[in-house]
Amino acid sequence: MGAQAMMSVLPHQSMSMDSTTPSLPTRRKGSYPRRPLATLRAITALILREMATTYGRSPGGYLWAVMEPVAGIALLSAVFSIGFIAPQLGISFAMFYATGMVPFLFYADIAGKIATSLMFSKPLLAYPSVTYVDAILARFILNVLTQLMVAYVVLVGIMLTLETRVIPDLLIIVQAFALSAALALGIGVLNAFLFTKYNVWQRAWSILMRPLFIISGIFFLPESIPEPYQGFLLYNPLVHIVGLMRRGFYASYDAPYVSVTFVLGLSLTCLVIGLLLLRRYHRDLLNN
Repeated sequence: MGAQAMMSVLPHQSMSMDSTTPSLPTRRKGSYPRRPLATLRAITALILREMATTYGRSPGGYLWAVMEPVAGIALLSAVFSIGFIAPQLGISFAMFYATGMVPFLFYADIAGKIATSLMFSKPLLAYPSVTYVDAILARFILNVLTQLMVAYVVLVGIMLTLETRVIPDLLIIVQAFALSAALALGIGVLNAFLFTKYNVWQRAWSILMRPLFIISGIFFLPESIPEPYQGFLLYNPLVHIVGLMRRGFYASYDAPYVSVTFVLGLSLTCLVIGLLLLRRYHRDLLNN
Protein backbone atom coordinates (compact mmCIF):
# COMPACT_ATOMS: atom_id res chain seq x y z
CA MET A 1 0.00 0.00 0.00
CA GLY A 2 2.79 2.44 0.82
CA ALA A 3 4.55 1.76 -2.49
CA GLN A 4 1.29 2.10 -4.40
CA ALA A 5 0.58 5.42 -2.64
CA MET A 6 4.02 6.78 -3.51
CA MET A 7 3.60 5.69 -7.13
CA SER A 8 0.24 7.43 -7.28
CA VAL A 9 1.73 10.66 -5.92
CA LEU A 10 4.90 10.82 -8.05
CA PRO A 11 3.16 11.20 -11.39
CA HIS A 12 1.03 13.99 -9.97
CA GLN A 13 4.13 15.82 -8.70
CA SER A 14 5.90 15.34 -12.03
CA MET A 15 2.97 16.83 -13.91
CA SER A 16 2.89 19.73 -11.47
CA MET A 17 6.57 20.45 -11.96
CA ASP A 18 6.27 20.26 -15.73
CA SER A 19 3.43 22.74 -15.73
CA THR A 20 5.18 25.30 -13.55
CA THR A 21 8.82 25.07 -14.75
CA PRO A 22 9.47 27.45 -17.65
CA SER A 23 10.96 25.94 -20.76
CA LEU A 24 14.47 27.02 -21.78
CA PRO A 25 14.71 29.16 -24.92
CA THR A 26 16.03 27.44 -27.98
CA ARG A 27 18.44 28.94 -30.53
CA ARG A 28 18.25 28.45 -34.20
CA LYS A 29 21.23 26.91 -35.90
CA GLY A 30 23.85 29.52 -36.72
CA SER A 31 22.33 32.16 -34.44
CA TYR A 32 25.08 32.15 -31.84
CA PRO A 33 26.91 35.45 -31.56
CA ARG A 34 30.51 35.62 -32.68
CA ARG A 35 33.17 35.58 -30.03
CA PRO A 36 35.59 38.51 -29.88
CA LEU A 37 38.57 36.21 -30.33
CA ALA A 38 37.05 34.80 -33.51
CA THR A 39 36.68 38.34 -34.89
CA LEU A 40 40.27 39.17 -33.96
CA ARG A 41 41.55 35.99 -35.61
CA ALA A 42 39.59 36.74 -38.78
CA ILE A 43 40.93 40.31 -38.98
CA THR A 44 44.50 39.13 -38.33
CA ALA A 45 44.23 36.45 -41.01
CA LEU A 46 42.88 38.99 -43.51
CA ILE A 47 45.72 41.40 -42.69
CA LEU A 48 48.34 38.69 -43.26
CA ARG A 49 46.68 37.75 -46.54
CA GLU A 50 46.63 41.39 -47.60
CA MET A 51 50.33 41.79 -46.80
CA ALA A 52 51.25 38.68 -48.78
CA THR A 53 49.18 39.54 -51.85
CA THR A 54 49.62 43.32 -52.01
CA TYR A 55 53.17 43.91 -50.83
CA GLY A 56 54.64 40.49 -51.54
CA ARG A 57 56.54 38.21 -49.26
CA SER A 58 59.75 40.28 -49.44
CA PRO A 59 60.57 43.69 -47.88
CA GLY A 60 60.76 45.21 -51.38
CA GLY A 61 57.01 45.78 -51.42
CA TYR A 62 57.12 47.99 -48.36
CA LEU A 63 60.21 49.78 -49.70
CA TRP A 64 58.33 50.72 -52.85
CA ALA A 65 55.40 52.03 -50.80
CA VAL A 66 57.83 54.42 -49.12
CA MET A 67 59.89 55.36 -52.17
CA GLU A 68 56.92 56.26 -54.39
CA PRO A 69 55.81 59.39 -52.47
CA VAL A 70 59.43 60.33 -51.78
CA ALA A 71 60.21 60.25 -55.51
CA GLY A 72 57.06 62.23 -56.29
CA ILE A 73 57.90 64.95 -53.76
CA ALA A 74 61.49 65.16 -55.00
CA LEU A 75 60.36 65.52 -58.61
CA LEU A 76 57.77 68.19 -57.82
CA SER A 77 60.25 70.09 -55.67
CA ALA A 78 62.80 70.12 -58.48
CA VAL A 79 60.26 71.25 -61.09
CA PHE A 80 58.67 74.02 -59.02
CA SER A 81 61.97 75.30 -57.66
CA ILE A 82 62.89 76.21 -61.23
CA GLY A 83 59.77 78.29 -61.83
CA PHE A 84 59.34 79.91 -58.38
CA ILE A 85 61.71 81.72 -56.09
CA ALA A 86 60.15 80.49 -52.84
CA PRO A 87 57.17 78.40 -51.73
CA GLN A 88 54.07 80.09 -50.34
CA LEU A 89 55.01 78.88 -46.85
CA GLY A 90 58.46 78.54 -45.34
CA ILE A 91 61.71 78.21 -47.21
CA SER A 92 61.64 74.56 -48.33
CA PHE A 93 59.77 73.41 -51.43
CA ALA A 94 60.05 69.81 -50.32
CA MET A 95 58.43 70.49 -46.93
CA PHE A 96 55.67 72.65 -48.41
CA TYR A 97 54.62 70.01 -50.93
CA ALA A 98 55.12 67.16 -48.50
CA THR A 99 52.69 68.70 -46.02
CA GLY A 100 50.12 68.73 -48.82
CA MET A 101 50.91 65.51 -50.62
CA VAL A 102 51.33 63.24 -47.58
CA PRO A 103 47.78 63.73 -46.18
CA PHE A 104 46.35 63.53 -49.71
CA LEU A 105 48.07 60.20 -50.43
CA PHE A 106 47.13 59.04 -46.93
CA TYR A 107 43.44 59.57 -47.71
CA ALA A 108 43.52 58.37 -51.31
CA ASP A 109 45.30 55.09 -50.60
CA ILE A 110 43.17 54.10 -47.60
CA ALA A 111 39.86 55.10 -49.19
CA GLY A 112 40.71 53.21 -52.37
CA LYS A 113 41.72 50.05 -50.52
CA ILE A 114 38.59 50.06 -48.33
CA ALA A 115 36.36 50.65 -51.37
CA THR A 116 37.58 47.40 -52.97
CA SER A 117 37.72 45.37 -49.74
CA LEU A 118 34.55 43.38 -50.47
CA MET A 119 35.67 42.49 -53.98
CA PHE A 120 39.14 41.59 -52.75
CA SER A 121 37.90 39.30 -49.96
CA LYS A 122 34.70 38.06 -51.63
CA PRO A 123 35.76 34.35 -51.71
CA LEU A 124 36.48 34.41 -47.97
CA LEU A 125 33.23 36.16 -47.08
CA ALA A 126 31.34 32.98 -47.95
CA TYR A 127 32.58 31.54 -44.64
CA PRO A 128 30.33 32.37 -41.66
CA SER A 129 33.36 33.23 -39.50
CA VAL A 130 34.36 36.13 -41.81
CA THR A 131 32.13 39.18 -42.19
CA TYR A 132 32.25 42.29 -44.35
CA VAL A 133 33.17 44.31 -41.25
CA ASP A 134 36.26 42.09 -40.79
CA ALA A 135 37.31 42.72 -44.38
CA ILE A 136 36.90 46.49 -44.02
CA LEU A 137 38.70 46.70 -40.67
CA ALA A 138 41.58 44.54 -41.89
CA ARG A 139 42.29 46.79 -44.85
CA PHE A 140 41.76 49.94 -42.79
CA ILE A 141 44.20 48.90 -40.03
CA LEU A 142 46.91 47.66 -42.38
CA ASN A 143 46.85 50.66 -44.70
CA VAL A 144 46.67 53.21 -41.89
CA LEU A 145 49.80 51.71 -40.35
CA THR A 146 51.54 51.57 -43.73
CA GLN A 147 50.70 55.16 -44.62
CA LEU A 148 51.76 56.39 -41.18
CA MET A 149 55.13 54.76 -41.78
CA VAL A 150 55.36 56.45 -45.18
CA ALA A 151 54.45 59.83 -43.67
CA TYR A 152 57.00 59.44 -40.89
CA VAL A 153 59.81 58.56 -43.28
CA VAL A 154 58.97 61.37 -45.70
CA LEU A 155 58.41 64.20 -43.22
CA VAL A 156 61.14 63.31 -40.76
CA GLY A 157 63.55 62.60 -43.60
CA ILE A 158 62.97 66.07 -45.07
CA MET A 159 63.44 67.75 -41.68
CA LEU A 160 66.69 65.87 -41.06
CA THR A 161 68.24 66.40 -44.49
CA LEU A 162 67.03 69.88 -45.49
CA GLU A 163 66.73 73.25 -43.83
CA THR A 164 63.01 73.71 -43.25
CA ARG A 165 62.68 75.96 -40.17
CA VAL A 166 59.39 74.30 -39.23
CA ILE A 167 58.16 73.83 -35.67
CA PRO A 168 56.02 70.68 -35.63
CA ASP A 169 53.00 70.66 -33.33
CA LEU A 170 52.41 66.94 -32.72
CA LEU A 171 48.85 67.38 -31.44
CA ILE A 172 47.69 69.21 -34.57
CA ILE A 173 49.52 66.77 -36.85
CA VAL A 174 47.85 63.78 -35.17
CA GLN A 175 44.50 65.52 -35.51
CA ALA A 176 45.09 66.00 -39.25
CA PHE A 177 45.97 62.33 -39.72
CA ALA A 178 42.93 61.28 -37.66
CA LEU A 179 40.61 63.40 -39.81
CA SER A 180 42.17 62.01 -42.97
CA ALA A 181 41.68 58.44 -41.69
CA ALA A 182 38.06 59.17 -40.72
CA LEU A 183 37.31 60.65 -44.15
CA ALA A 184 38.97 57.70 -45.89
CA LEU A 185 36.94 55.25 -43.79
CA GLY A 186 33.63 57.00 -44.46
CA ILE A 187 34.14 57.44 -48.21
CA GLY A 188 35.69 53.98 -48.50
CA VAL A 189 32.82 52.17 -46.75
CA LEU A 190 30.21 53.97 -48.87
CA ASN A 191 32.13 53.15 -52.04
CA ALA A 192 32.56 49.54 -50.88
CA PHE A 193 28.82 49.19 -51.39
CA LEU A 194 28.63 51.27 -54.56
CA PHE A 195 31.62 49.61 -56.26
CA THR A 196 30.24 46.14 -55.59
CA LYS A 197 26.64 47.02 -56.47
CA TYR A 198 27.33 49.11 -59.56
CA ASN A 199 30.46 48.22 -61.53
CA VAL A 200 30.24 51.39 -63.62
CA TRP A 201 30.53 53.56 -60.48
CA GLN A 202 34.13 52.44 -59.93
CA ARG A 203 35.16 53.80 -63.33
CA ALA A 204 33.06 56.94 -62.90
CA TRP A 205 34.57 57.60 -59.47
CA SER A 206 38.09 57.24 -60.88
CA ILE A 207 37.32 59.89 -63.50
CA LEU A 208 35.69 62.24 -60.98
CA MET A 209 38.65 62.03 -58.61
CA ARG A 210 41.36 62.89 -61.14
CA PRO A 211 41.04 66.68 -60.63
CA LEU A 212 41.13 66.19 -56.85
CA PHE A 213 44.92 66.18 -56.88
CA ILE A 214 44.91 69.70 -58.29
CA ILE A 215 42.10 71.27 -56.24
CA SER A 216 43.08 69.96 -52.79
CA GLY A 217 45.54 72.73 -51.95
CA ILE A 218 48.70 70.68 -52.45
CA PHE A 219 50.38 73.25 -54.71
CA PHE A 220 48.87 76.43 -53.32
CA LEU A 221 47.19 78.02 -50.32
CA PRO A 222 43.41 78.59 -50.45
CA GLU A 223 43.95 82.20 -49.41
CA SER A 224 45.59 82.85 -52.77
CA ILE A 225 42.43 81.89 -54.69
CA PRO A 226 40.02 84.83 -55.29
CA GLU A 227 36.34 84.75 -54.41
CA PRO A 228 33.94 83.22 -55.24
CA TYR A 229 36.20 80.31 -56.23
CA GLN A 230 37.76 80.13 -52.79
CA GLY A 231 34.34 79.45 -51.26
CA PHE A 232 33.71 76.63 -53.73
CA LEU A 233 37.12 75.18 -52.99
CA LEU A 234 36.32 74.85 -49.29
CA TYR A 235 33.61 72.28 -50.06
CA ASN A 236 36.48 69.89 -50.69
CA PRO A 237 37.22 68.27 -47.29
CA LEU A 238 40.83 67.56 -48.28
CA VAL A 239 41.50 71.29 -48.42
CA HIS A 240 40.70 71.44 -44.69
CA ILE A 241 42.89 68.42 -43.91
CA VAL A 242 45.85 69.81 -45.86
CA GLY A 243 45.41 73.20 -44.19
CA LEU A 244 45.33 71.58 -40.76
CA MET A 245 48.47 69.60 -41.55
CA ARG A 246 50.31 72.75 -42.60
CA ARG A 247 49.11 74.50 -39.45
CA GLY A 248 50.80 71.72 -37.51
CA PHE A 249 54.17 72.34 -39.18
CA TYR A 250 54.18 76.11 -39.74
CA ALA A 251 53.73 78.06 -36.52
CA SER A 252 52.93 81.27 -38.42
CA TYR A 253 50.16 79.68 -40.50
CA ASP A 254 46.76 79.87 -38.81
CA ALA A 255 44.57 78.44 -41.64
CA PRO A 256 41.32 80.04 -40.39
CA TYR A 257 39.25 78.33 -43.10
CA VAL A 258 39.80 74.86 -41.57
CA SER A 259 36.59 73.32 -40.23
CA VAL A 260 37.07 70.10 -38.28
CA THR A 261 33.29 69.84 -37.80
CA PHE A 262 32.66 69.85 -41.56
CA VAL A 263 35.17 67.08 -42.27
CA LEU A 264 34.09 64.95 -39.32
CA GLY A 265 30.39 65.38 -40.09
CA LEU A 266 30.88 64.40 -43.73
CA SER A 267 32.98 61.38 -42.71
CA LEU A 268 30.44 60.09 -40.18
CA THR A 269 27.52 60.64 -42.57
CA CYS A 270 29.18 58.60 -45.32
CA LEU A 271 30.20 55.92 -42.82
CA VAL A 272 26.69 55.50 -41.37
CA ILE A 273 25.04 55.40 -44.81
CA GLY A 274 27.61 52.92 -46.08
CA LEU A 275 27.23 50.59 -43.09
CA LEU A 276 23.43 50.68 -43.31
CA LEU A 277 23.53 49.80 -47.00
CA LEU A 278 26.04 47.00 -46.44
CA ARG A 279 24.02 45.58 -43.57
CA ARG A 280 20.91 45.53 -45.72
CA TYR A 281 22.39 44.27 -49.00
CA HIS A 282 25.68 42.51 -48.20
CA ARG A 283 24.20 39.04 -48.80
CA ASP A 284 22.86 40.08 -52.19
CA LEU A 285 26.23 41.59 -53.09
CA LEU A 286 28.08 38.38 -52.21
CA ASN A 287 25.65 36.18 -54.11
CA ASN A 288 25.84 38.21 -57.32
